[in-house]
Parts: sequence; C-alpha cells; structure tokens
Amino acid sequence: MQINIGIPEAERSSISEALKKLLADTYTLYQKTHSYHWNVTGPMFQTLHVLFMTQYTELWNAIDPIAERIRSLGYYAPVGAWEFAKYTSIVEDKTVPKATEMIKNLVEGNEAVIRTARAAYEPAEKGNDQATLDLLTQRLDIHEKTAWMLRSLLSE
Repeated sequence: MQINIGIPEAERSSISEALKKLLADTYTLYQKTHSYHWNVTGPMFQTLHVLFMTQYTELWNAIDPIAERIRSLGYYAPVGAWEFAKYTSIVEDKTVPKATEMIKNLVEGNEAVIRTARAAYEPAEKGNDQATLDLLTQRLDIHEKTAWMLRSLLSE
C-alpha cells in the first residue's frame, strides 16, 4: 500500500538513510558500552560498572524508537551486523582497553552519535518531519549529557 503521510518519498528515503546511520551508531555504542560493563577492571570498577550499565540500558531503550521511526517512514531497518557495520561511524574494539581508555572511547562514541544525529536534521527539516526532529532532539540531549559526564571522569 502506498504511504501518504505528507512527506514525499524522496524526503522519506533521505530521512530513513540518516536514521539508519543513527541506529547503527546507537547500536554499536550500545554493544561497546555493554562490553565495557562486563570487562572493566581497576580502582574505578564499581563506579564504572554501574555507570556503564545505566548507559547501555538507555542506549538499548533508544534502539527500538529509532528503528520504528524508519519503519514508519516506509523503509526497513538494518537487518544484521553486516548492515550496521555498513552504516556506523563508530569503530569497534579489537581488544579490551583499560578503564580510562574505555571512558575516552565512550566520549568519542557519544560524540560520534551526536554528529550523526545533527547530520539527520537537514533531511528531516527538508521533509517537514516533526516526529523525526523530536526524536533527534531527544537523542542529542542524552548523548551530549552523557559525553559531558564521561569527560568529567577524566578531569583532574
């Protein structure tokens, strides 16, 4: 059935492509944060273990609304790791980093998601897609706050 939600197909396609990148970055950051939760060691173990759990839980809860927005626009969400790898801007770890490196990596990961979300504004604005704009604003607020809190852990 043809979709007629007031956003032309070309705009819906551009918006969904931008959201696929946001979804891939969010999912990749979720996986990274969850693995850090499992693997963190050192004097900050308890603090970071709990912090990472809070952060990966928030990321997990963000994945579904992004994917469902893609579906609402009439497109399929990425279907596997290969497709997430195609869309993400976040580099996966090859080894388990030290705790301080984990924090730095998560700052960089959150900043990557922020940039990806900001890049999605243009197609969403062009399509007059308020629902996507609202979703992007919410994600920006969360990732900017998370990056700030993580950076604070690195301050002397």
